[in-house]
Amino acid sequence: MGETIKLKSGFDGFELGAYHVQPGDARRGGLVLIQEIFGVTDHIRELADSFADEGYEVIAPSLYDRLEPGFEADYSQEAVAKGVRYSQETPWDQVAGDLQAAVDALKPPVFVTGFCWGGAATWLAACRCTGLSAASAFYGRRISEQKDETPKVPIILHFGKTDASIPPVRIDEIAAAHPDIPIHMYDAGHGFVSDRRADYDADCARLARLRTLALFANNGGGRSSV
Repeated sequence: MGETIKLKSGFDGFELGAYHVQPGDARRGGLVLIQEIFGVTDHIRELADSFADEGYEVIAPSLYDRLEPGFEADYSQEAVAKGVRYSQETPWDQVAGDLQAAVDALKPPVFVTGFCWGGAATWLAACRCTGLSAASAFYGRRISEQKDETPKVPIILHFGKTDASIPPVRIDEIAAAHPDIPIHMYDAGHGFVSDRRADYDADCARLARLRTLALFANNGGGRSSV
């Protein structure tokens, strides 16, 4: 359904790949969709396609291309270890520059969402990128590392109550630093949006998606009464 395009990073001029898909019907806006540690996988592409069905032109940048072009991991222990290592070797300033290139490639209004490591990158984009209208971050463990930065656009956060990888203290730190930001807690674990993960929860995934679409709709991406 989509195609591969190239983006020129505002960080260093590097050209990275991205999955790009046009909306299936009337356009509601643009959406930057940020990968998990596993890269731009079939799951990320399916999510992009599903948001396109909702009326969004979607770009999912391949943020590990400097380390391994087209990186796309499975869920094996070895792949997870590589994905974690790549996330640690990818500096936030670079990520911000790459994401700005994705935002700039889309006509407004432009939104951003991301999952796991991409959830933290979503927070980063909301704080540093220009041209965004709203953001929705899913189970971003490393958001707490950036809690001293303040989002410039409306943002909502989604976490699982039984997510062992994100201690409650990290969420409390974010809430204390930004008491005005909505934090939605779900009866689920980490990765509850992905049907490839053991913690997948269809009901929680649907509710979080509805909240995300309502946020986008109420900030320029159409009209909503949700």
